[in-house]
Amino acid sequence: MERLIQGFNQFRREMTTEQRELFARLASGQTPHTMFITCADSRVMPELMFSAQPGELFVYRNVGNIVPPYAQHVSGVVAAIEYAVTALKVQHIVICGHSDCGAMKALQNPAALKGKPSVEQWLKHADVARYVVAENRPTIHGEEGLRYLTEENVVGQLEHMRTLPAVAAAMANGSLRIHGWIYDIAKTEITAFDPAEGRFRPLEADATKIPDATPHARFSVRLPVASAA
Repeated sequence: MERLIQGFNQFRREMTTEQRELFARLASGQTPHTMFITCADSRVMPELMFSAQPGELFVYRNVGNIVPPYAQHVSGVVAAIEYAVTALKVQHIVICGHSDCGAMKALQNPAALKGKPSVEQWLKHADVARYVVAENRPTIHGEEGLRYLTEENVVGQLEHMRTLPAVAAAMANGSLRIHGWIYDIAKTEITAFDPAEGRFRPLEADATKIPDATPHARFSVRLPVASAA
């Protein structure tokens, strides 16, 4: 706790005039362009990774970067996504897994979840990854198996997210794009899921070449109807 207090005091002392002005503007609201859903792992720091300023990213973290499919039971992540899409009008949602993920290691070794009933129940939302890898890569284990699990979990969670009504509607009219990424902690590299190629490939510097997992828009964005004079 002392480290936190010291860090906050340092933050206040070293704040620039530009930063103070930014926080003053943000005090009245936020307009992030991207929602970033990632793991609760302390080694993954989105704002640091992307040199993002306050107000740019709407970040949600949980064990295993999971998005439960749409159902009557509402989870925190589903509520946050709905708010990001309908209220904040984010243009992109990224689901980002990472290397050496403890949640994915638990999928490999379910015995590690003994005594953790809540975590065990939560990770059932990642069973799709375990099943896909077991059916299609039954002989692969260890580090390579962990990589496949991490990738398939991101793909599975993208599919879950597409079942959310707010997300489906926004993708259909072209106002929202979704992305699946994997962050390699040791290499500080990101790979992005390319559904056309069926694989994850290195994230390119050219934003126009970054693959996304969004279906083609089927409707144009509806503009507000002007009231009669």
